[in-house]
Amino acid sequence: MESLNTRRMSALASVPTANVGVASDLLGSGWNRRTWLKTASLAGAGWLTPLASMLARADEQQGGRQRAQSVILLWMGGGASQLETFDPHPGKDISGGTQAIETNVSGVKLAAGLPRLAEQMDSISLIRNVVTREGDHERGTYLVKTGYSPLPVMVHPTLGAILCHALPIGQTDIPRHVSILPGQWYGRGGFLGDQFDAFKIYDPLNPVPDLAARVPDDRMQKRLDDLQVVENAFARGRMARAKATLHADTVARARTMMTSDQLDAFDVSKESAELRAKYGETPFGRACLTARRLTENGVRCVEVTLQGWDTHASNHDGCKTQNNILDSAFAALIADLKERGQLETTIVICASEFGRTPSINGFGGRDHWPGGFTVALAGGGIRGGRVLGRTDPDGARLTPAQGRKIADIHATILKAVGLDPTVENIAPGPRPIKLSEGSAIAELLA
Repeated sequence: MESLNTRRMSALASVPTANVGVASDLLGSGWNRRTWLKTASLAGAGWLTPLASMLARADEQQGGRQRAQSVILLWMGGGASQLETFDPHPGKDISGGTQAIETNVSGVKLAAGLPRLAEQMDSISLIRNVVTREGDHERGTYLVKTGYSPLPVMVHPTLGAILCHALPIGQTDIPRHVSILPGQWYGRGGFLGDQFDAFKIYDPLNPVPDLAARVPDDRMQKRLDDLQVVENAFARGRMARAKATLHADTVARARTMMTSDQLDAFDVSKESAELRAKYGETPFGRACLTARRLTENGVRCVEVTLQGWDTHASNHDGCKTQNNILDSAFAALIADLKERGQLETTIVICASEFGRTPSINGFGGRDHWPGGFTVALAGGGIRGGRVLGRTDPDGARLTPAQGRKIADIHATILKAVGLDPTVENIAPGPRPIKLSEGSAIAELLA
């Protein structure tokens, strides 16, 4: 006899996936998120449809608090030195003279260049024993952003793409995955599709380009009508191929964005001069302020890049410059999110592709070091004021048993936003790929 779940799956085939009422009916009939995920997977429907997303998010309230909704990734491009930022060892040979300062959490110290951030330490937790096998910039970036090592047979989606794919669209007209000041390897959709690539913008001091039509409205509409004729002609007899290009969808999303009031989220000039000064009048400071404005408007993931951490020479001078920029922006972002009541629903991550060597080379620099570095997490239900793991005070490389995997950090973030890290997407092959192969860090989850 046909099972009840099978009949429900058959019925869903003709239902618009964005129908909130259907989601409510299913939940009311006894379906929960796990039931939907398992059934959708067995039915071959693909678990991460918009309807599945609504079911997955239907229990957004947990323990009396709202789940995390968005992620802001502060990406320290080039490999930030853990010793000059979040894991100083003052007085040890590996410090190279770097001093430490007290924070507002007893017993936790940061490098001397981060005084403002030290005042926000009770909202931030540090994972100091992160280890990977990737000491190359591209491979290391790929691993930290996707949770997987690079493979020649596929491209994995970055965390931001996974969130945009899995979580509901909501009322967001602007792109839900944004990369500000992007580096060479910005957030990509991978096998989930190019539509989940991050929308790239640069210094928010400048307006987002190409959003205003260059001709009057009536002429623009004629151009769109002509484009539709071409679209229809192309699709005739090859509908599946036409849909696969996503061209029509891309045009529709672009037109919606061009006329949306949410474009104001990109305009930091609407904030007070006092607040902009707190973030710092730098591209990175403005980008962090923009990230807060974007998540306020429903953007799921914003990646903000601060390049310049590849300090093979003059490490201490380079880190001093970078810390001045990072300290103001990161601290202001945490304080601003707190003040607006957004920190509970926004996870902030500060990470890079690896750390820097405990030894200082002949050029006064530190080289690539995946053998023990730090990732900082805050907000979104992540417990603050904690330090997990430790690096060797004499600079020895951590073994895998002593270290923490990047995949565990991904699993923790996915858990915080209400997603099951063990759920699988189907990559080309077909090949089932878990959202994360790590285990969530229980000590960090509220």
